[in-house]
Amino acid sequence: MVVRPRPGKPTQGILQWAGQAFPCALGRGGIRAVKRESDGATPLGPMRLLHGYFRAGPSRALSAAALSSPLPFRAIRADDGWCDAPGDRNYNRKVTLPYSASSETMRRADRLYDCVIVLDYNIRPRRRGMGSAIFFHIAREGFAPTEGCVAVSPRVMARLLPHLSRRTVLTVLR
Repeated sequence: MVVRPRPGKPTQGILQWAGQAFPCALGRGGIRAVKRESDGATPLGPMRLLHGYFRAGPSRALSAAALSSPLPFRAIRADDGWCDAPGDRNYNRKVTLPYSASSETMRRADRLYDCVIVLDYNIRPRRRGMGSAIFFHIAREGFAPTEGCVAVSPRVMARLLPHLSRRTVLTVLR
């Protein structure tokens, strides 16, 4: 999968896969080669897909698609969080809420994490302050900017899920 910025819209992109093109949202800080925590930028370069989470429930259409994906998925629990505190030993890792350091709730009130895939950006090795919680997830209406992630519509995510595996690489280009 290749992502390029949309001409004239640095916070939106075009995701290309299998000869098709889909709109996507990018970070409010555009695309940057050197990402920093809280800059809102989407990191430039290749990122492997590691594993994912989905919101379980009878009305969650993405649940079935996630469970049929070759990529490992599990349901998001109410106490799932992701640490975004650069000084914490669990920086850029899944944590159990409540957590003493700054962390993001994985079970969000909106639909953004109805299906969320962890990208290998700043995972191994982790560099403090170089960015956390870089995910591939569901976009806001109108493809509003993300905090540095790549986001697509639920329909596109459901279409991609059966083809995604740990060998899949999402490459962000300029």
